[in-house]
This record gives sequence, C-alpha cells and structure tokens, in this order.
Amino acid sequence: MDLEPYDILLRKGTLIDGSGRPAFKADVAIRGDRIAATGDLNDAVARKEIDVSNLVVAPGFIDVHTHDDAALIVRPEMTPKLTQGVTTVIAGNCGISGAPYLRPGEPSDLLHLIFKSKEFVAPTFESFLIKVENAAPAVNAAFLTGHITLRMQAMGTDLQRTATRDEIAFMRDLLAESLAQGALGLSTGLFYPPARAASTDEVIGVARPLADCRGLYVTHMRDEADGIMESIEETLKIGREVGVEVIISHHKCMGERNFGRSNETLARLERARRSQPVAWDVYPYTAGSSALLADLVAQSSRTLLTWSDPHPELAGYELNAVAARLGCTLADAITQLQPAGAIYFMMDEADVVRILSSTSAMIGSDGLPEDFSPHPRLWGTFPRVFKRYVRERKVLSLENAVYRMTGLSAERFGLRERGRVAVGFCADLTVFDPNGVADAATYEEPTRPAYGIRYVFINGRMALDDGVPTDTRAGRVLRRAAMKDCPAVATLP
Repeated sequence: MDLEPYDILLRKGTLIDGSGRPAFKADVAIRGDRIAATGDLNDAVARKEIDVSNLVVAPGFIDVHTHDDAALIVRPEMTPKLTQGVTTVIAGNCGISGAPYLRPGEPSDLLHLIFKSKEFVAPTFESFLIKVENAAPAVNAAFLTGHITLRMQAMGTDLQRTATRDEIAFMRDLLAESLAQGALGLSTGLFYPPARAASTDEVIGVARPLADCRGLYVTHMRDEADGIMESIEETLKIGREVGVEVIISHHKCMGERNFGRSNETLARLERARRSQPVAWDVYPYTAGSSALLADLVAQSSRTLLTWSDPHPELAGYELNAVAARLGCTLADAITQLQPAGAIYFMMDEADVVRILSSTSAMIGSDGLPEDFSPHPRLWGTFPRVFKRYVRERKVLSLENAVYRMTGLSAERFGLRERGRVAVGFCADLTVFDPNGVADAATYEEPTRPAYGIRYVFINGRMALDDGVPTDTRAGRVLRRAAMKDCPAVATLP
C-alpha cells in the first residue's frame, strides 16, 4: 500500500469510469493533478477526505461542441459549464475561431456571434492560446481552426464565391501553421453565408494538412434540412479525399417535412462507419440557436430573439411579437434587428432520441455564451441528458450516458489521459447525484444553474464544492502535440 497521504480521497462512491462498463463501488484517490488509486482504499489516508456515498464519481464531462472561445477569456470562471460537471470544452466550431485573424476593425459578420471585440481574436493560433492561458480559465480547453475565419483572412469581405487556387493555398498554409501550434483540426460552417459559396474542392484543398497529423474534420454541414443526405455525402467525401476522421456537428433534421429522416441519415452514417471513421454530436433539445437568418425563421414553428445590437431590449421575445412592436413585417423586422441571434423551434423529439442513442453520438451543448437571452442548452445540456433521457425516458443507461460525455469524446478528439477514471489519468472528475441531477434552465429563464452536480475536480483541484463554484481556476489549454508526425493527441502545455 502507498504510505504517502493522498491529497484527496473520495470514499464509498459509485464509480462510472467512462469506459461504458457497469458501475461499481470504489474509492478514488487524487495526488497532484493525477488519479493515484481506485478501488478499496479503506486503509489509505489523505489530507482531505469526502464521503460520496450514494453519489456517482465519473470523469469530468467533455463538451465537444462549444462556442466558448471568448467566454474563456472574458468570463474565465466558466460557471455555466462547471455547474453542469463539464471540465473540458472544445471550441472553434462551425468554422468560427478566434485565430488566425488579423482583419481591421472589430470582428464582423458571423464572428460577431462569439467575438464581440478584437480583444478576443489573434493573428496566430498560438497567440490566441496565450490569451486563453493568461485568462486562467476554470476549465480545460482545446480548439479547432475555423474555415470561415481562414476565408476572411484570405478573401477579406469577398466571400460570395469559391476561393482561387492561391487563396486555397494561403488558407492551407494557415491551417498547417495552426495545427503545428496545437489545433485539433479544421471546422467548417458551410451552411452560413460567409462559407456557402465554398466548393467541396475548396474545402478539400484547405483541409489537406489534416492528413499529415491525423487532424479532425469537424463540420456544421451545408444543409441539415431538405438537402441533408447530399450534405452527408459531401461530408463523407471530404473525409475520404483528405484521409481523416469526420465529426458531424449537432446532427439534426430541420423542418417539419424532414421529421423522421434521422432513420435515413443514421443508416447512411452507420454504413459509412464500416469504411471510414465518422462520428457525430447532438444536443438534447428540439430547438436550435444561431444568428438571426430568414431561412431558419422560415423553417421554424416558433422563433425567439436572443440578442440584437440595435434592439437589445427585445431579447427574449418571440419574433412575431417583436415585429408587431416594431410595426413592420417579419421580413423587415429581421433586417432591422441585425446583427442579431435567435432560437429556432424546428426539430422533432423522436429524431433527437434516435440520434442521441445512436452508436457514435457524443454530447455537445452548442451554447452561445455571448447571447443576452441564450438557449438553455448553455446551462443545462449535460444534466438534461441524465434527467430526461436516462431517468424519465430510459433512452440511455447511466453508464452509456456518461460514456458519451467522457470516454467516447476523449477518444474521438484525441484528448490523451482524459475521459476515464483510471490510475495515471488527469484528475478531472465530476461527482453527482444520479437521482437528483437535472437541468433548471428554461427558454424563459435560460441562466438557471443545474441541480445535483456536487463536486468537480479539474487537474486535481476542486472547482465545485458541494454545488458551489470555488475560486480555483485550474484549467489548462490542451494542445495537439507539435511533433514531426503530429500525432492525434492533446498534451499538457
């Protein structure tokens, strides 16, 4: 037995280790930033012991789809994530990243969704990571490089066309530089106006450096509605042509006439998995959120305004009511409110359940932290999975839900020594009440903290104590190893 006292000892908990295997009773000991021992540690001693009887001890949750890029800098306490049990976030999604970006003036167009000031963007990927490190966030963070950001660097405001050969080469070089500095891969947002004109060949050309270091291709596909099958085929082709793993962001079927089509999409993705690596993430809601766009409004049964620069006082109101208040048509209101964001009710619960329980589905919140009246997924995603889909609907077992939030996510994103409760792994842990964990955020009150997350440890330090955030900010920036062969792992700085 190890005679040196442990730093922290969690006693008598139910351990769900992130591998997907059944839960079992075990103590967990932490020394420094690592898990030092698990099992029957009845004779062990520690500087701090916590009785976690009737609670689950799990790996810290990994939010694989976030837009926390600027939040990590401006609100480094990261309360919306800590109170959900999240210990690591993946940012730079949907083609939008804070680097490499060196355009004059404040970030514009889609970047304004996330980066409200040029203080939160940087000319190189490394200099952006330094900004995050200097902010000392409470959670770990890893980042993708965004195709839209690369387009803005290469093409300025002339984005309504495909890139030239020289522009593709320029973006490719920027991506290679970002990968060498620690980016996990390339993200695209081909649905959005700044990237819609990009051809498949453009994306393939830009993405080529991913193959040299087994980087990821992570995509908000070109169409999640009527053209979803064509978009899946495009996505799979890009993965095959570049020779890398594909991750489909927030997989969904938008619009009433596409309800039920997850049967079709998942069948195609399962076939694809036999010949190429592909996975996807999902959030547990039937409403999405993004910039205020007329085509999304047209597909939605209901639209809520989340923010508007010219009319901040209207955030939280239904768009029809906003138009009436402004005394104009819905189309004119959309124009007058810009730049703005919205929540769109446009998915079917049966599709959400089917995708959530599919083989390769991970959990990602896709929250927008800069919204004045955000989607409740920003504060509620992970506890909602436990409450609604484990306890109430019994769609997932507790162990399977944890696996989709931890082990599977770490495997797919190459986060070495995270996502599991195992000796030698980083001591990122979440302790929760399996019968009481629940989301509290609603569309009317979207910033209410979740219930039932009792303790959170990040790199061995307590970040949440009996449900209350501490002053500890022990998060780290996780970089892909900048080695010659650029292996698909993230390492400590």
